[in-house]
Amino acid sequence: LESKYGSPKIVNDGVTVAKEVELEDPVENIGAKLVRQAASKTNDLAGDGTTTSVVLAQGLIAEGVKVVAAGANPVQITRGIEKTSKALVSELKFISKEIEDSELADVAAVSAGNDYEIGNMIAEAMSK
Repeated sequence: LESKYGSPKIVNDGVTVAKEVELEDPVENIGAKLVRQAASKTNDLAGDGTTTSVVLAQGLIAEGVKVVAAGANPVQITRGIEKTSKALVSELKFISKEIEDSELADVAAVSAGNDYEIGNMIAEAMSK
């Protein structure tokens, strides 16, 4: 990310990038705010997956604009997205599994930027 003060920052999470995006065009900036909101909500609820949220939100917005411009009903589009989201959440819950203690350190390490020392500390703390 380019910074007004100091050196550019290298980041690897969607919420940090989304928070820095401000567009001059007011209509385009509404889209940027929607993406920022999706990333922030994902960060608040899950603590990870913000880049995925940004990519999904961008795709939904881009395709939504196309189909509405082609004459689709925006209310129907919104209902379809909500219905699909519920079905996806249900399916994810169905196929999910409890994590084994032995896997916890690996998951924590990935969330900590592949830092296995931190991953092991998190796993140890959670097992207590």
